[in-house]
Amino acid sequence: MPGLKAFLIRRFITFIPTLIGVTFLVFIVANVIPVNPARAWAGGEKAKPEVIERIKREYHLNDPWYVQYAFFIEKIFKNEIVSPRTHNRIWDDLIYGVGESRYGRFFITLQLALIALLYVIFIGIPLGILSALKKDTVLDTAVRILALIGVSSPNFWLGYLLIYLFFVKFHLISIAGIPQPTSKITGIMVLDALLQGEYGIAFEIISRLSLPAFVLGFIEIGIVARMTRNSFLDAWTSSYVDFGEARGLRKTMLVRHALKNALVPIITIVGIEFGYLLGGSPIIETVFGIPGLGKYMIEAIYYFDYPALIGSVLLFALTFMVVNLIADILYAFVDPRIRY
Repeated sequence: MPGLKAFLIRRFITFIPTLIGVTFLVFIVANVIPVNPARAWAGGEKAKPEVIERIKREYHLNDPWYVQYAFFIEKIFKNEIVSPRTHNRIWDDLIYGVGESRYGRFFITLQLALIALLYVIFIGIPLGILSALKKDTVLDTAVRILALIGVSSPNFWLGYLLIYLFFVKFHLISIAGIPQPTSKITGIMVLDALLQGEYGIAFEIISRLSLPAFVLGFIEIGIVARMTRNSFLDAWTSSYVDFGEARGLRKTMLVRHALKNALVPIITIVGIEFGYLLGGSPIIETVFGIPGLGKYMIEAIYYFDYPALIGSVLLFALTFMVVNLIADILYAFVDPRIRY
């Protein structure tokens, strides 16, 4: 595709200042908080002075802020910095896994977000299409009300409500632990279990994550449904649809052509919503007790572990940018008029 290679190079170049920017903001916010990190990492008020001094030397806390920032970024990229809270290297905690856990926190959150994304795509988009096809009917009104409820409902409230219904009241779900397949292949637990023929473990993983994934994606389902409705309605009322009807084309064929023209804004919003799914994971993982990246970040904030927090934000930002890059590339395949 002409120009796509140059477009990809430009986008990858813009990744660098973006990653530097987000990690720098986290570092600055952590440094303006009136807390002595060395004392906090050494154990609080009862920490020994020699331990505090050793931590200051190890993490360059006595150096100017720009030296500290350069130190943290260099060591994080080399996976040479140790979390003062977990005493593990940052990427070991986030990606490679530690001890009995063969899966890093990031892959648990990624799996949760991907399942939530499936809810968003396979519920939100069909609802939006149905709402547009049945414009100003009871079904259209119901979909719009559902979208409004989804946007207005706090996900932690919905999470606790569904836990009460499905766990406390009817005992239909489990909220303890996530089973692991025998071997790690791709990093995605469900996929690894399926590849190794461990279908029971795959079913247990899906059962464990299906409810929190639904709660995580509930707001985005409403947003995508509304966006799909508006975008598809614009395409459905276009002159080429009227011309197709005049020629006697089947309605399914007309829907297919209209949907293809409506897909560009839908792909945009789905790519953005995936970033929101990742960003909303700390609350959901805390509510449902899922040991993912979001819960890891909450614990890092609580214990003032900003090396781990910087690494987590870096991973979040990189994932979000890659997903949006994939969405940009898909535009050209969906709409041939787009050229990079």
